[in-house]
Amino acid sequence: MIPPARIRLEGVSKIYAGPSGMVCALEGISLDVEPATSLAVTGPSGCGKSTLVGLIGGLEAPSTGCVVIGECEISRLSERRRARVRREEFGFVFQSDNLLPFLTAVENVALQLALHGRSNEFERCTALLAAVGLEGHGDKLPDQLSGGQRQRVAVARALAHRPRVVLADEPTGSLDPVNATAVVELLLAAQRDFGTTLVVVTHDPTVASRMDRTISLCNGHLAADNAHDPTP
Repeated sequence: MIPPARIRLEGVSKIYAGPSGMVCALEGISLDVEPATSLAVTGPSGCGKSTLVGLIGGLEAPSTGCVVIGECEISRLSERRRARVRREEFGFVFQSDNLLPFLTAVENVALQLALHGRSNEFERCTALLAAVGLEGHGDKLPDQLSGGQRQRVAVARALAHRPRVVLADEPTGSLDPVNATAVVELLLAAQRDFGTTLVVVTHDPTVASRMDRTISLCNGHLAADNAHDPTP
């Protein structure tokens, strides 16, 4: 069994070239996330939350510092090798659902398994859709679903291959309270049952409170870091 993954950042900064000069999106972030725990990332818009998630997930490399996932220093890998790690180790939920429009809901979920040579787990795909309130919608194409429904398909897809790390950027932003709760429960179940390390970007204090720990960013800096007391 593959062990849960620790997430470690040491002195991470990210600088972009903007229209009016260089922009520092993150500066000097050091962070250690214990394996199989959950972390909420909060802060105002533009503070660097999505940049942080992108660096953890190997979507890009930091300007300085290092990012380590498990035993792999992902920030030192080539783009090709980072892509392989992303495919094998991570599940992503973005603000945009990024579903393939020519595949049905269940096929979008199953594609993640097919990429891992596990095309015989169709029942898992339908079970995941049912868990996010989409039982009976598996044969629908994305344009036949509402925005909230598409986002729930994206969550099911991210969990299909039982990734070591799930990175979710505002996964409940387009959902009503009932479905938002179902999505959070599903993400936390993956953490609990499969040892997934979970990082959730959120503006919702209720979602943040369900995680083991919350960090807050402000202007690219780590402004607060709070562990939550376990529920009695």
